[in-house]
Amino acid sequence: GKASQLLLRELTCSVCLDDFKDPASLACGHHCCQACIPQCIPPLLPVLHPTNFPCPECRETFSQRNSKPSRQRRNIGERGRGHPSSSSPGHVCEKHQRALDVFCEEDQTSICVVCHLSGNHREHTVLPIEKAAEDYKEQERLRLFTQILSLTCAFSVCISSFQKQLETEKQKIVSEFQQLRQFLEEQEQLRLAQLEELNQEIEKGRAEYVVKISEELSSFSSLISEMEQKSQQPASEFLQPLMNHRPWLCPSRSDSLSAANVTLDPDTAHPRLILSADRKGVSWGVTQQDLPNNPERFDSWPCVLGCEGFSSGSHYWEVEFGAQVEIGRGMCDVGVARESVNRKAEIDSIPEEGIWAVGCRRGTYWALTSPAQRIPLYPIRGHRNIWAPRRIRVYLDYEGGQVAFFDAGRGMSIATFPPASFAGETIRPFFRVHGLVPLTLGIETSCY
Repeated sequence: GKASQLLLRELTCSVCLDDFKDPASLACGHHCCQACIPQCIPPLLPVLHPTNFPCPECRETFSQRNSKPSRQRRNIGERGRGHPSSSSPGHVCEKHQRALDVFCEEDQTSICVVCHLSGNHREHTVLPIEKAAEDYKEQERLRLFTQILSLTCAFSVCISSFQKQLETEKQKIVSEFQQLRQFLEEQEQLRLAQLEELNQEIEKGRAEYVVKISEELSSFSSLISEMEQKSQQPASEFLQPLMNHRPWLCPSRSDSLSAANVTLDPDTAHPRLILSADRKGVSWGVTQQDLPNNPERFDSWPCVLGCEGFSSGSHYWEVEFGAQVEIGRGMCDVGVARESVNRKAEIDSIPEEGIWAVGCRRGTYWALTSPAQRIPLYPIRGHRNIWAPRRIRVYLDYEGGQVAFFDAGRGMSIATFPPASFAGETIRPFFRVHGLVPLTLGIETSCY
């Protein structure tokens, strides 16, 4: 400030422009160094007045004898620049040996008052050293605060990013386990439903098996009762049915019994039935054939008639069932039918509809009367299996109105229908097939 400038001016020699060194006080009140007084004497003045010299500031002439040492100015100068012995070397200007009282903002260094007023720092902005120190401390505090705030913000951003990543991973894991639980629940329901369906099928099969066994036991009981009753008959009466049946079984006898060479009539076959090339076999087709809808054709039930028609005499032919009949893989009927049988509607294979036949349903044989009568099956000697006819002989006595069926392989009677009146109407072989049981026509001429 102004006070410091005045103080600096008072402590500076006006001749050498440096700090006073052994200052001398002149009569005019100004001061200069004792060593600088000779430099103030002009070149001609020593000739005129050898002991006089002018004041370097006011130019008033004085005798050298009038200059006196100024102890007060020397003490002030020593106090102003700081005594070297009482200050540390780092706090004293190396050039002027003054205390570093000011700070140059342009050069960012501590200087003394003389450096500021007389040197390269004259035009620079300076601050008192204490003020500069406080400003520097404030700047450092602000810089450290800014740095800490920046690190805090960066840390917060990093923590927020980590939290977002953790939340994303958490949602991902939760979603994956939800999908896994849903999949396991669906699989559990599916497996339980399959087990329940299997259990129902087992229960259904068990119930059917129990019914079948019960029917077999009942049939055996009836057979045992019948055999016990017949065993009480005289021998001639007991053998009479066999004697009556044998003429039908042996075509070599000299009577009117004749073996019929039956073939299937394709014009009557239902579109789902497939006939063999020789028209001796018939089976169930997967798809319905594109056949003419002629009046002779069955279109509601899978039936077919034989080509041959009978209006007199006694005749027989044989039909062989496929092996599937023993495991109940389908159903089939064989017998005879009136020529006038209804072919365009759903009918039952019963005499009231003009059909006399036996049928196989799920491995069980029935005489298709109204109501149907179950045909008992007998154990085969030496085997645990029950007897099931595979080759059936159909017997027709037109005049007697008799229709009977035999096991052609064993010579045993299967079923005999009550006498009927054909009333002169043509009777034709009848066949009905549904499922995996094919039928094959044949002729057997052996006797029993």
